[in-house]
Amino acid sequence: MDIQELVRGLKTPNDSKIVMLVADGLGGLPLEPGGATELETAKTPHLDALARRGVCGSMYPIARGVTPGSGPGHLGLFGYDPVKYLIGRGALEATGVGFKLTDADVAVRCNFCTLDAKGNITDRRAGRIPTEKSAPLAAKLRQVKISGVEVFVEPVKEHRFVVVFRARGLGGNVTDTDPQCTGTPPLEPVALDSNSRKTLEVAKQFLEQAGGLLAGEPKANGLTMRGFSAKPDVPTYEEVYGLRAAAIAVYPMYKGLAQLVGMEIVGEPNTLEEEIDVLEQAFNEYDFFFVHFKYTDSRGEDGDFDAKVTMTEAFDAVVPRVEALRPTVLIVTGDHSTPAKLRSHSWHPVPTLLVADDSRGDPCEVFGETAALGGALGHFSAVELMPLALAHAGRLGKFGA
Repeated sequence: MDIQELVRGLKTPNDSKIVMLVADGLGGLPLEPGGATELETAKTPHLDALARRGVCGSMYPIARGVTPGSGPGHLGLFGYDPVKYLIGRGALEATGVGFKLTDADVAVRCNFCTLDAKGNITDRRAGRIPTEKSAPLAAKLRQVKISGVEVFVEPVKEHRFVVVFRARGLGGNVTDTDPQCTGTPPLEPVALDSNSRKTLEVAKQFLEQAGGLLAGEPKANGLTMRGFSAKPDVPTYEEVYGLRAAAIAVYPMYKGLAQLVGMEIVGEPNTLEEEIDVLEQAFNEYDFFFVHFKYTDSRGEDGDFDAKVTMTEAFDAVVPRVEALRPTVLIVTGDHSTPAKLRSHSWHPVPTLLVADDSRGDPCEVFGETAALGGALGHFSAVELMPLALAHAGRLGKFGA
């Protein structure tokens, strides 16, 4: 069953407000068997209070055992089947920095990295090089020239930048060059279908020229390419849910994904507190708000358990400001798990809570992975979250006679 097609026919307009707070990479693991996760270790009195008021559950972003990337993880939260609507990270990054993709484009998300004398990666993110240093390097790569192809290079944030190739006959099905580990050289890109062979050759030329331009840099002396993708075609929040939707985020990739599903980017916040400022200011203007917090994920990827705990506590601290707005439905979740123990995204379900006046409640007294296992939401797929939100907001009519 296509949940979105079902919802399209049942959507009912009203004046309700839905807020979805997303702590990226929220789920975690204990460092030792029987211990507490990062979320369970953190002091989260406000989230715990929400858990007592609402209902909790364990959410699978894609399917059991499948580790999601950030794009698919968020698409699931937004109610889009991530397998059906497979949007590459390149398109997300490009859209997020305001680049208008055309049907002749293939976008690629790139990372600056650090290479040793043998060409092996010693740091996949070039020491998380600050934006003020990485942006000039990205601009330097605009010197790359490829016959018959327009090449656009745009800085994103920290070690990230985006490259867009524009020409006829480009396909977006090319493999990543990031090996996802250190001590090995970047991978060679591979075209996975005949339509992408031209893109492969273009990418190889870009990598060769860019390598020469970056040689000698102290940290960002190399790059990797991820998420080759053409311009996607997806229905909007307005079309599917009848919602005027707003996105409040710091990082461009999440802004890009929100724009691709028809959300309006609101404000230009740089911190979580500023994101809540924007939410307060825009609250009367929209029906749905997606508010994204990045640093629970990045601290997990760094393998820093204590820092992820600290970021989780910072996330908890803004909850009273959101509650004060009295949204009809308040959801707290993550797009995937990023346990510090694994230093990466993982397949583990994400603790999720939903608060609404018509919630039945459940036995959960705290918000955490273990407690969520016994919550009333049960074990569910991310694509079911938006229909639940709409139902609690009174925005879904009855199905059938």
